[in-house]
Amino acid sequence: MPDEISKLNLTRRAFAIGLPLTLGGCITASYDSMGDGGHLIPAVDMTTKDPSVQRTEVAWKGTEKPGSIVVKISERRLYLVEGDGKAIRYGVGVGRSPGANFRGTAVIGRKEKWPHWTPTENMKAAIPMYRRFAGGMEGGEDNPLGPRALYLYRNGKDTNFRLHGTIEPETIGQPVSSGCIRLFNQDIIDLYDRVPVGTTVTVIS
Repeated sequence: MPDEISKLNLTRRAFAIGLPLTLGGCITASYDSMGDGGHLIPAVDMTTKDPSVQRTEVAWKGTEKPGSIVVKISERRLYLVEGDGKAIRYGVGVGRSPGANFRGTAVIGRKEKWPHWTPTENMKAAIPMYRRFAGGMEGGEDNPLGPRALYLYRNGKDTNFRLHGTIEPETIGQPVSSGCIRLFNQDIIDLYDRVPVGTTVTVIS
């Protein structure tokens, strides 16, 4: 009996020690391979990555309304505000230079599955190989936008900035893009399913 009581007390102490970690962040993500719309989305090996880029529920102290999105460029993180002092945090890739990033507030004006991609003039100037896609690229497994895109609009006009997936998961958490915000493909699908057209997106340097 003493041995059983000791084991019970040890279990209780372990639970008490682990409880703050559980309350501090709930891991909700899966980065396994998945089929989507006739396409295969490869798994992401998260064992080689900073754990903080994984989709996680975290505490939130901002004043933004539940359902809104906040992108913090300096952190390279995106937050979907849930309310009750919580948000879902996603790792993101941001513009390769400070001037490339969108700033301020916009709304999601359009959502697309397996979106068509056309490089902007600035993209073609910065990366000459993009010129061969001047006519655009159909959605698919080789498309730089990945399986989903959320299009940012301001005053009813497309800003040419997007939240989208990526064919380069190793770039998440890095300053690598031409200004758009990229997420793991599994994460952009998750975000796409959670937010409607009209969602407010605020990008903070």
